[in-house]
Amino acid sequence: MSAQRPLFFYDLGSPYAYLAGERIASVFEAAGAEPPEWQPVLLGGLFRRFDRASWANGAGREQGLREVERRASAYGLPPIRWPNPFPGNTLFAMRAATFAKEIGRTVSFSLAAFRQAFAAGRDLTDPDNVYLAAASSELHPRALGTAVARDAVKRRLREATERAGDLGVIGVPSIVFGDQVFWGDDRLDQAADAVGRSH
Repeated sequence: MSAQRPLFFYDLGSPYAYLAGERIASVFEAAGAEPPEWQPVLLGGLFRRFDRASWANGAGREQGLREVERRASAYGLPPIRWPNPFPGNTLFAMRAATFAKEIGRTVSFSLAAFRQAFAAGRDLTDPDNVYLAAASSELHPRALGTAVARDAVKRRLREATERAGDLGVIGVPSIVFGDQVFWGDDRLDQAADAVGRSH
């Protein structure tokens, strides 16, 4: 199974996915590459499938937090404000992102939600903070609330997560292009170069 257009797999709870999401358009444009399609997935589902766990729950937590803060500064992004708790439960937020993708608002909603989490320090486990991101990307709260409860949206998110695993994605952020998987914010330029060279 391979992907033709580059795919950007992300979970709104991942600060490294936030760093990648903020830069992805400019990095791909600079490489003369087609920007990836954004695909929301559940990182927790990938953890279960590949028997992995979050670095933020392990011994390297403090080191990881400082590294994210350092990169945000180097990229010229606002200082990281960590939501409490971190990591949180992003199931509601990722269903919202799945709905946003259905109606062509994936990027605007996801960037707004990422910024709520890591620039404003708001916990996306709380639906009210997800609704804030929705409002800023012109998603009506009532429509969103109805959508995230739909079986079709829940199923689409599960299927997207399963497909990501089938493509070799074991964590986020990952960009898949052809049979290559570029995992990590630090491999964004490499992914963009690979896509740029293929055109």
